[in-house]
Amino acid sequence: MEKSEIIKNINILRKEKNAVILSHFYQDNDIQDIADFIGDSLALAQWAAKTTADIIVLCGVHFMGETAKILSPEKRVFIPNSKAGCSLSDSCPVDEFQKFIDKHPDYTVISYVNTSAAVKALSDIVVTSANAAQIVASLPQDEKIIFVPDKNLGDYVNKLTGREMLLWDGACHVHQQFSLERILELKKQYPDALLLTHPECPAYLREISDHVGSTSSMLKFSKKSDKKQFIVATEVGILHQMKKENPDKEFIPAPPKNSAYTCNECVFMRMNTLEKLYLCLKNETPEIFIDEETRLKAVKPIKKMLEISSKYGL
Repeated sequence: MEKSEIIKNINILRKEKNAVILSHFYQDNDIQDIADFIGDSLALAQWAAKTTADIIVLCGVHFMGETAKILSPEKRVFIPNSKAGCSLSDSCPVDEFQKFIDKHPDYTVISYVNTSAAVKALSDIVVTSANAAQIVASLPQDEKIIFVPDKNLGDYVNKLTGREMLLWDGACHVHQQFSLERILELKKQYPDALLLTHPECPAYLREISDHVGSTSSMLKFSKKSDKKQFIVATEVGILHQMKKENPDKEFIPAPPKNSAYTCNECVFMRMNTLEKLYLCLKNETPEIFIDEETRLKAVKPIKKMLEISSKYGL
């Protein structure tokens, strides 16, 4: 089927079924272009909580679909590809995390949104890269905190807030693989370019950056800046929106350690395609299901995040 025909059928099906298509910034360009809303993890969670659609198709990875289902249990939630997982989420198995928590019973548990519903159910607060530092800063200075699963984001938040959170040893395969040497070469090649870096990146990369922030933060920064060139150290999908909103500016993807590639893609995010999105709407599968006991436990820390985010305008 031709791409134009697939797009036509998607548009017909979403109207017939009162479906909303939500896309993360890391999705394929075609999916971003057809989505009703594009955003980072925080924005997608906020949209999932307020949409009036009967069906939510979350074009992202599995934990994002779970988050939508946790917040909207009365709605049917789908993701285009059930195999679209997350290396960061997988780095924190719930059984191992439960044992970790049991060893530190007097700690507040903060989990990054890139975790399974089961891990969220063990948490006190969920955060995203867009609000993690502000939420941690809002807690009492002497509060003992466990942060899971991203050690790089946790380290970044510790340095911003002066905390000493206990960090889980997890990392994102995309952000962990950027090459410092190749990025330094790019900075020499583009001396006027600013380096924009996601906080999931290691400290040695964040420390040479001109701006560190979530995908939405990088997008806003590039739009407001009077600079014309940017080196972007996160999943390459974000460049699509950056270019659309800043047609007069140049965005250079930061390269990974593998010299065969000039940009860094998330293999899981790329498992979703326009055709799989169409088949998902047509066949209403794969669907996200979460047992009610887990959902009720997991929804509390997510709502806590949304409440704090709303209070501080995040």
